[in-house]
Amino acid sequence: MSITLKQGVNLHVIPTDKYKTIRVMIRFAAPLREETISKRTLLSSLLETNSQAYPTQTKLSEKLADLYGASFGINVNKKGDSHYMSVILNVVNDKFLPNDEAVLPEAIAFLNEIIFNPNITATQFDEATFKREQENLMEYIASIYDDKQSYAALALQALYFGEAEQQKVPSFGTAEAVSVETAVTLKEYYDKMLKTDEVDIIVVGDVEETVIGQLFQNWDFNDRPTYEQPFYQQALLPKVLTKVDVQPVIQSKLNLAYQTGIYYHKDAYFALQVFNGLFGGFPHSKLFMNVREKESMAYYASSSIDTFRGLLTVQTGIDGANKDRVLTLVEEQLTSLIAGEIEPDALGQTKEMLKNQYLLSLDNPSAVTEAAYINSKFPHSQMTDDQWLAAVEAVSLADVQAVAANVTLQAVYFMEGGQA
Repeated sequence: MSITLKQGVNLHVIPTDKYKTIRVMIRFAAPLREETISKRTLLSSLLETNSQAYPTQTKLSEKLADLYGASFGINVNKKGDSHYMSVILNVVNDKFLPNDEAVLPEAIAFLNEIIFNPNITATQFDEATFKREQENLMEYIASIYDDKQSYAALALQALYFGEAEQQKVPSFGTAEAVSVETAVTLKEYYDKMLKTDEVDIIVVGDVEETVIGQLFQNWDFNDRPTYEQPFYQQALLPKVLTKVDVQPVIQSKLNLAYQTGIYYHKDAYFALQVFNGLFGGFPHSKLFMNVREKESMAYYASSSIDTFRGLLTVQTGIDGANKDRVLTLVEEQLTSLIAGEIEPDALGQTKEMLKNQYLLSLDNPSAVTEAAYINSKFPHSQMTDDQWLAAVEAVSLADVQAVAANVTLQAVYFMEGGQA
């Protein structure tokens, strides 16, 4: 059931008796902009830390304990050309509490407090909280780049997306942008976000739709414009981009970016899923079995897809001296898929693994919540479980070959071991 609370503010209720908890996600969505990514991440940290009623982390934690150990958090991420801030609460279902206690209304009121009553004055966020969270976020961002596998993935993204600044910047922003924010500028952005972001509230659990509707009916949202959440589509580059970084690492990183031209639940979407499983997505894939196991040319080798940006990436950890050989091997695996050269059971095994992943996701409240959100934004993707499973099963080897033939190398990033 979906209810429009205000223009641009929608409530989606997914009743199910699979879980003993109720999951509530309140997602704020805005067009992806380089200049606001870091603001949104810092804002999420501040909102998660305290509020007017719970001015310290201790007070906030005590409130969650009072809600029978409810879990709460706020995260940011991006899909296509949209940026999301998601406020998430998991709380035990009232049906499992003693003495007919009703904790859900109190939990919803807690979320209302977090969103509408942050720890601010008329003009700025609490200065001490702001300074602490600003410093913590900058340290967190630095720690991500200290992980060289993450560093390589982000460096490939920055290389591939070239002039698309909003795509180059990680979903959590940059330390530089965080450092120039103030308690005043962030309060100004908070006010704007609260009034203009598209908002979706999703509740998953053993609940009554009318009861949930009443709990959110009087939240103080205003009407706001809606926008179509677009995929990010990048034109094919005229030549392959390359970059080499020298870092003080023992294990070199070789990461590749390909354009697929295939997007979420569009033509060839399911064939792409099967292709990725065969290429590098599963332990029986060509990259794992041939580059890593047979040739012993990589400590790890895998592929992943982003169907909101038409992107396929390959990530490997190698001995730097083997770079050219690994590049050749990766290309050979793609060529062999174009030719339809796979092990007799590989196609069926890949389909079964994809179907098992999907079935397992149906038992995961987080996955169910995310699927409900995506279905609401991309109506063409709505399918029954049987339809989804059948679509995977229908993929032929010829379909996989056609996907492989259209995968185009766009960028190569190499982190070479040595002295930086």
